[in-house]
Amino acid sequence: MKSMRRTKRSFLGVMADAFAGGGSFAAPARSYEVDHSSADWRRRLSSEQFRVLRRGGTEPPFASALLNERRDGVYLCVGCGLDLFSSATKFDSGTGWPSFWKLLDGAVAMHPDATGYMRNEVHCRRCGGHLGHVFDDGPKPTGLRYCMNGAALEFRQNAP
Repeated sequence: MKSMRRTKRSFLGVMADAFAGGGSFAAPARSYEVDHSSADWRRRLSSEQFRVLRRGGTEPPFASALLNERRDGVYLCVGCGLDLFSSATKFDSGTGWPSFWKLLDGAVAMHPDATGYMRNEVHCRRCGGHLGHVFDDGPKPTGLRYCMNGAALEFRQNAP
């Protein structure tokens, strides 16, 4: 029950962020392998991708086509193409966002959430883009739930 309350509380916090326009995202002050001006990012990304990836927004729950993606493959950062998650670690968390219990080695960086919620933001290691958040209420073997915005991800199917 404690885990369910924490999830509900986290979900409500995320929803508040979504309706408030995404909170106050600021990628850590450091350089990244892939770095573009704000104007370049706007040209490269859709308005929703830019809002999520570069401004720390949250897409509405159940809005992502990737939520129901079931094919074998890899999920990558929409900003720079870095492989982030294997489809083998994806699970239905019931939250309305694509969720994974494990990330690929060296794929992301995590930082305390800038909005003050008790969660960690997940950023792409290569471009610093905001991907989502990680919670400690996921399935075994890690017990983690990487709750990602589908707008920040692309899917590449494995070759048959």
